[in-house]
Amino acid sequence: MLTAKQHELIRFIQQRLEETGISPSFEEMKEALDLKSKSGVHRLISALEERGFIRRLPNRARALEVLRQPEDSTPAVRGAKADNVVDLQSAAAARAERMAPQPANDVIEIPLHGRIAAGAPIEALEGQNSLPVPAALLGPGEHYALEVSGDSMIEAGIFDGDFALVRRTDVARDGEIVVALVRNEEATLKYLRHENGMVRLDPANGAYDPQVYRPDEVQVQGKLSGLLRRYH
Repeated sequence: MLTAKQHELIRFIQQRLEETGISPSFEEMKEALDLKSKSGVHRLISALEERGFIRRLPNRARALEVLRQPEDSTPAVRGAKADNVVDLQSAAAARAERMAPQPANDVIEIPLHGRIAAGAPIEALEGQNSLPVPAALLGPGEHYALEVSGDSMIEAGIFDGDFALVRRTDVARDGEIVVALVRNEEATLKYLRHENGMVRLDPANGAYDPQVYRPDEVQVQGKLSGLLRRYH
């Protein structure tokens, strides 16, 4: 038996996957379920993962997959036998296959522009280095890479030393993870929010506070599209 909040969360994740193909952020899940903190979201996700309803996809930010739903989670299955659980794994795999780029063995060299903070903002260094990236990891558009420094985005699955793959753009929606240039001199990787006429850059780590700036102090320079991680 799942709790009401667990039912609500798995429905919200599935709805977002069907609409956008991307699982919601912890902040979005917290707001959707009207929870006071993201620690409550962590507990719900862990419980659903232990029961085999969802799984986290490794080495990817915001990557959750719904494997199955409880039999009373939607009208289509309400009243079914207790062991008649809707297995969504095949449907999820088919959807991912439709949305994913065609497999490719090609490797693309994209610019590697130094380090970016996942903590307090640090200078984003321009450089001549490049990073080889499998073409299948990149979608349309122009991309570049930044090495992540700090731990303020660990709840989004982004760790110190990861390479953030960024699609170059100057626009983003609330709730997306962006590269934000602050006061034309420092760059940081954060969730983007707009609040009371100000721009709020939210971390994904309860140990850090949001950073709030005037709109003219923040310039979006790209959106996170993927991660690379080295294992030593």
